[in-house]
Amino acid sequence: MVISTLEQSARIERLHPLFKKLFDYIKAHDLTKVPAGRIVLQDDALFINVDDATLRSREEQKLEVHRRYIDVHFPLSGVETVGWRSLETLGQPSDAPFDEEKDFALYSAPASSYFEVQPGTFYVVYPEDAHAPIIGEGRLRKAIAKVLVED
Repeated sequence: MVISTLEQSARIERLHPLFKKLFDYIKAHDLTKVPAGRIVLQDDALFINVDDATLRSREEQKLEVHRRYIDVHFPLSGVETVGWRSLETLGQPSDAPFDEEKDFALYSAPASSYFEVQPGTFYVVYPEDAHAPIIGEGRLRKAIAKVLVED
């Protein structure tokens, strides 16, 4: 997992060949003014989901994991609390079998730590990072980039 600011994204761009394209796009476009939905930057290898989410409590929000994609989350309109736990420490099966088509599974185990992010910051979650996003009160506009894991 990585937490950083858009001002420092150049350091993160070296971690995946598509990260620079993603950060260039995020910096050049005001995603607070676009309709919610998907923005495709490179077929199924790189796309952004813009969402207007209703925030949930820590108890309501389950941990999620992905296998095919790295998530890069960008809060756009306010503060978001996020839970995190290493996938290897979950010690229990997912609530339902892994959904290959949608690339996710949910876990009822609690997060081991929490952090807050706000506009201008982002966090990157890899397949080994179980994460519980959109925690807080009210609504939040955010962008979630999906970056295909390299083979």
